[in-house]
Amino acid sequence: MYQELFKLHELPFRLSPDPQFLYLSKQHARAKAYMESTIWFTDGFVIITGEIGAGKTTLIETFLRELQADVVVAQINQTQLSPTAFLQTVLVQFGFTPFDMKKPEVLATLNQFLTEQHLAGRKVLLIIDEAQNLSYRVLEEIRMLSGIETTKEKVLRIILAGQPELNDKLNSKDLVQLVQRVRLRFHLAALTAAETAAYIDHRLEVAGSQGRRIFAADTYAIIYRYSGGVPRLVNTLCDTSMLAAFGRDSESVTAEDVEAAVTELQWTEFASRTNRMQIAAIESLQPAQAEAGPPVGRILLASGGKTVLERELRPGRLVIGRTPDNDLQIDSKFISRHHCQIVTQPNSCLIEDLNSTNGIYVKSKRVRRHNLNDGDVVLVGQHEIMYIDERTPARSRHGGEAGDASSPQVAREEDDE
Repeated sequence: MYQELFKLHELPFRLSPDPQFLYLSKQHARAKAYMESTIWFTDGFVIITGEIGAGKTTLIETFLRELQADVVVAQINQTQLSPTAFLQTVLVQFGFTPFDMKKPEVLATLNQFLTEQHLAGRKVLLIIDEAQNLSYRVLEEIRMLSGIETTKEKVLRIILAGQPELNDKLNSKDLVQLVQRVRLRFHLAALTAAETAAYIDHRLEVAGSQGRRIFAADTYAIIYRYSGGVPRLVNTLCDTSMLAAFGRDSESVTAEDVEAAVTELQWTEFASRTNRMQIAAIESLQPAQAEAGPPVGRILLASGGKTVLERELRPGRLVIGRTPDNDLQIDSKFISRHHCQIVTQPNSCLIEDLNSTNGIYVKSKRVRRHNLNDGDVVLVGQHEIMYIDERTPARSRHGGEAGDASSPQVAREEDDE
């Protein structure tokens, strides 16, 4: 192949999911963080959706590679199964041979296994890829499995990953009980133009480019125009373009090589194809998603008694942490990579700790989650977050008149009294 010409030690744009090549865009980092949260929280499903080629399987493989030894995993990729066959497949993943078992025996074995693992201090995780193919009856079996619990917590953690049809299925009235158990739901959209360029350079670097410019600067826009930022399509077009350059014995991929690849692949521009993936659009989880209508509330971020940032809250999810892939970045050593999240719904607002090192505190008490009320102050590292509810008319807060300008630091001191 072209590796020797481009001085690479391996092919950079293979289609097989390889965790070594994972490029963590903001969206991919968010999705991975949500997967990681299942290890610590057992009170609901995590749903990850995305179009074909969005990178779901690579994310899963990366996540699995990083799991600690005390996590027992069942990974299901074949999902066109009957309920009994599905349960048997889960048992096979856990090391059993259940094919002569009838359904009651399968369920009893699963229940006993999960209880034993919990008592042994191990966490059990079920990951189902291609979950859009699951029948309603199988999804109901999964819901029932999720209900197995001790007196304190659920014993089975569940991640469902699939194409957007999974969302359509979950929104069915037949699955209301299952959806009520969904704790996190994230749609993995395509890369932006800037992320596409960074993705290409990242894969080339992993393959051994050592910073050398292989793709000419004017090729990135063309690649994005025809791939739409879908990672699998980017890989296909880049690989074919490198073959075109290889045919010319050129160490640099030019715009002409990319155009030749497009012609060979018989592609049209991505925008003209019937593909539902909207570039850089995330399903109701990005703060910018729901600009229509008035905000449900807002938060004031303070440090040292001074307000440093104000953010409106609309229905959706706001992730707060130290790294740039968060919706709200707090660059402080006291803040974890993904520290906490605020989940806003039309009638409620909840803040939840994402297993941070230093936790979140309300009235000097460390909490895992807290339903926010007007005027609440949450201590996050050395910063404070004050919540203001915009759904109620202006009124006095903590004894002050409507419109009083109080800093979050003052509000916290009053709360703690």
